[in-house]
Amino acid sequence: MGAVATPIFTASSYACPNPTNENIYQRYFNTPNQRVVAAKLAALEQGEDALVFGSGMAAITTVLFALLKPGDHAVFQEDLYGGTYHFVAAELTRFGIEVSFARNQADFAAQLRPNTKLIYIESPSNPLLRVVDLAAVAALAKPRGLLTVIDNTFASPINQTPLALGINIVVHSATKYLNGHSDLNAGAVIASREIIARIRPCAVNHGGMLDAHACYMLERGLKTLALRVERQNENAGKLAQWLQRHPAVTRVNYPGLSDHPDHAIAARQMRGFGGMLSFELRDAAQASAVLGRFKLATAALSLGGVETLVTIPAKTSHVKLAAAERAAVGISDALLRVSVGIEDADDIIADFEQSLAAR
Repeated sequence: MGAVATPIFTASSYACPNPTNENIYQRYFNTPNQRVVAAKLAALEQGEDALVFGSGMAAITTVLFALLKPGDHAVFQEDLYGGTYHFVAAELTRFGIEVSFARNQADFAAQLRPNTKLIYIESPSNPLLRVVDLAAVAALAKPRGLLTVIDNTFASPINQTPLALGINIVVHSATKYLNGHSDLNAGAVIASREIIARIRPCAVNHGGMLDAHACYMLERGLKTLALRVERQNENAGKLAQWLQRHPAVTRVNYPGLSDHPDHAIAARQMRGFGGMLSFELRDAAQASAVLGRFKLATAALSLGGVETLVTIPAKTSHVKLAAAERAAVGISDALLRVSVGIEDADDIIADFEQSLAAR
């Protein structure tokens, strides 16, 4: 009684009948730990209800299978996380669902068809940090009765709350900022009660729920989310500005920079510009060498943790895309993606300076 941390309910079997007159079971997404963390996520994203999953891809794929059927059409932003793009292009189409990809903001309207049911976006995007005008997408979709889904992983609800801008469904790889400690795989979906009720049966059938221990860890991570993200926003802004001036760098992708193509949109709809950035080296042959010289930062997969992580998207997050597909969306072998941590900003910059300067 009075515990400041939610107890871990390890039970895989609950009394039936019980005071709630509900069958409680982990795969039904309704155990005490699942409900507690779902309620907190819904509050953070200004939604009504949420579901927590075993991974971000479990959340994304369940939403798409729940809301689309054979013969339906969906429009996807072209520059998506590689795992999402590969699923849409290689798997979703096998079930008779038509898909098309929008190259830019104006292209969403051009891609609509009579059988379009859903628009899926990611903002800021992985790994090029493009920003989509969320209110404009919602305004395009709502009069046509289309559902809108956003992957809000890069921004986190601290920097951006898409539901308040008219988007219907938010998905997260909770592995990243929501947990924030590089020790958990999880996913989340947040929406209205009505939409979550439509998604839940598919979620139950697919069985991608989050177990009690993982729910506990995710809830723990949420307690420091605002503090972590605020520091990462600050550090990323400083690193982005420094990288812009480095002779070995030809381009920096960070929406907080005034010359970013989507800076005005980001400034309008985001409260902070995030802890993610990417940059293009002048010499692609140096990418692996630069990666290997970091001392404070770590060359590693994933993102959103308290430590600074650097990776080459062409070899990691987008490795499933063919070289021509990567080139089409602007992901070159010279591109490095950085998840900026909470270390001292001067220490981070010094590490990048020695890594980029060495030959």
